[in-house]
Amino acid sequence: MSTATPLVQGAPALSPRGLPAPARTLVMGVVNVTPDSFSDGGRWCEPWEAVAHGLALVGQGADILDVGGESTRPGAARPSVEEELRRVVPVVRELAAAGVPVSVDTMRAEVAAAAIEAGAGLVNDVSGGLADPEMLPLVARAGTPYVLMHWRGHSAGMQANAVYDDVVTDVVDALRLRVEAALLAGLSRDRLIVDPGLGFAKNPDHNWQLLGRIQEVMGLGHPVLVGAARKSFLGELLADPVTGSPRPAELRDAATAAVSVLAAMQGAWCVRVHDVAATADAVRVAARWGREAESPVFGAGRGGLQIH
Repeated sequence: MSTATPLVQGAPALSPRGLPAPARTLVMGVVNVTPDSFSDGGRWCEPWEAVAHGLALVGQGADILDVGGESTRPGAARPSVEEELRRVVPVVRELAAAGVPVSVDTMRAEVAAAAIEAGAGLVNDVSGGLADPEMLPLVARAGTPYVLMHWRGHSAGMQANAVYDDVVTDVVDALRLRVEAALLAGLSRDRLIVDPGLGFAKNPDHNWQLLGRIQEVMGLGHPVLVGAARKSFLGELLADPVTGSPRPAELRDAATAAVSVLAAMQGAWCVRVHDVAATADAVRVAARWGREAESPVFGAGRGGLQIH
């Protein structure tokens, strides 16, 4: 694996074979084709609505669109395979036909396969291959880049598993095992991206610890995706000082952009967000700032991904 100059002390400097590094951290725009996602469920349920929303996000600066048909908010019930396919595939097909780089957000190999056939160039699996034993072999055969996230069970009961000795060490160790499983299944090392899974079987303190020590996740030697957008740990941080009520999800975008720019400054490959415009501006500012800093290129998207 080729390397470049580290961006900050201890940061990974990745430019894996087959994944050209962009000039900055990428922005992944979320397209939820679901009735029950935590911040925008029901807004883009019809395929034409989801496609129009995705194209609007591209206009705001999204580099990749992440299309998902299953809510992963805590407590969410799973749709049937048939329903997930109905939600996702037409949207992927239309966006890909428009020339947009598309990721499919799914834990099911059957959905991933259909989305790849429809034009998806990236599989974003929040279970890291644990939810469906056919996922890793499917992605290996397809040769598709793959996001492997830290996961401890489905949404209905995952928060009961938010128990760690040291959350960063435990997450890094678990991700390392999943990377090994992916490689054994035949995935190419230069097609793997890792995600620490903010909000998945993690309490607010766990999320902040992972962000504060994100360099340890990057130490695995793979590009890192950070997905903090509008999550409840931001709502708790920004709670009303009088009532103690968490900041509503739709009012967490400024905080999300702050996390995005800090992740970019640490060398994140990509940040996943609902409100693209502010984060797209933020990562561009970070990249330009970094060109003048002693350490080169904030968020050079180490191991940046080329998808079609």
